[in-house]
Amino acid sequence: MARKTVVFVCQACGAESPRWMGRCPSCEEWNTLVEETVQPVSKNARTWVAKSKPVPLTKIENRAESRFSTGIEELDRVLGGGLVPGCLGLIGGDPGIGKSTLLLQVASCVARSIGKVLYVTGEESLAQLKLRAIRLDAVAEELIVLSEANTNAICEVIEEEMPVLVIVDSIQTMFVEEVSSPPGSVGQVRESTGRFLQVAKGSDTSILLVGHVTKGGNLAGPKVLEHAVDFVLYFEGEVHTSFRIIRSVKNRFGSTHEVAIFEMGGRGLVPVVNPSRFLLSQRPENSSGSVVVPYMEGTRPLLVEVQALVAPSPYGGTPRRQTTGVDYQRFSIILAVLEKRQGYPLQSQDVFLNIAGGLRLQEPALDLGMAVAVASSVSNVSCDPLCAVLGEVGLSGEIRAVRGMEQRLAELHRLGFESCLIPKSNVQGNEPIKVYGVSTIQEALKIAVKRR
Repeated sequence: MARKTVVFVCQACGAESPRWMGRCPSCEEWNTLVEETVQPVSKNARTWVAKSKPVPLTKIENRAESRFSTGIEELDRVLGGGLVPGCLGLIGGDPGIGKSTLLLQVASCVARSIGKVLYVTGEESLAQLKLRAIRLDAVAEELIVLSEANTNAICEVIEEEMPVLVIVDSIQTMFVEEVSSPPGSVGQVRESTGRFLQVAKGSDTSILLVGHVTKGGNLAGPKVLEHAVDFVLYFEGEVHTSFRIIRSVKNRFGSTHEVAIFEMGGRGLVPVVNPSRFLLSQRPENSSGSVVVPYMEGTRPLLVEVQALVAPSPYGGTPRRQTTGVDYQRFSIILAVLEKRQGYPLQSQDVFLNIAGGLRLQEPALDLGMAVAVASSVSNVSCDPLCAVLGEVGLSGEIRAVRGMEQRLAELHRLGFESCLIPKSNVQGNEPIKVYGVSTIQEALKIAVKRR
């Protein structure tokens, strides 16, 4: 009898190690290696024979890409127009953020408008699922449910029922009998995902997998899953707030720059029709350290509030620097520019920066907004509430051009803003609102913040 081989697999990056180590040698994360048993291949094992032959690319028939709607316009936007038949997708997020709620709504919409949908739950009983469906008004005749965790059994049901869409909640609860490791381990996740992939591609059935997030904020076994699936969607937002954002980090059938914005209510996730107005609805009036930046998410402009608070460091030691929703390294560069180019005394000040609404932003156009918000808080002078700012800030204090200026200004005009500070190279002369073209951070702060 052949001996079993034990390896240690990193849950963060999927790398393997022959022995346990406290730190993964690949991604350098701590305490992520878990033991996996590798089943030896029998000498009498069946050898695989290719069932298809290679075909020249020029002889493949062109077919128009067919999609079907999920029934939720915001989700279709992120997916690139809807679901592609035979696709395998992954939706991840923190526990309780709304993954199961959204997918049950999607299952109901597709069942009512297109055809049979199979919802597989490995975490709830059928009675619990029925109660949630009643609360969400998601009961449909063509929506069939299955409480099962055996991957092979689920695949057999899919081949028998031939549904349009299958939802598996969640992939961490699935197991394959041939793999000795427990459900949720890297080996089980890899094998289960591979079998669902074979079923999806062989039957043109779209399959959506729900994935849990680890303490580090990554999907359990992320590289194993992300390489296998066609698209990956992440839920963002705080569990204790009603604001939810779905962002695409991988999409073989569309762009990865679009986001979907929802509000969690008693009857499930409701798409936010006017996200800019929603994000600015609780903006304080005449408050220093607050500025509005028109931010681009894919093709959609969003008006977001950037908040900064600067206060003396109480202990006289190293001042604190804390950010929420923006890259800390980028924020540190902006503070250095303010100190070097403008002379703001930030060496002994605690500086905090926050993006209201729980958004996580990365666009360089946010630079000038961060600088103006910090300068406003230092000077204790509020900015014009009807004036927005945007622009990329260079290390020399220059303001660089950004993309999508026409869409950004149109969104500002639609919501009643009167003016905006923009890079001088972006000025066209036919803007719908008054614009101030600035080429340096000194010019921008002179207009936006008048120091006392």
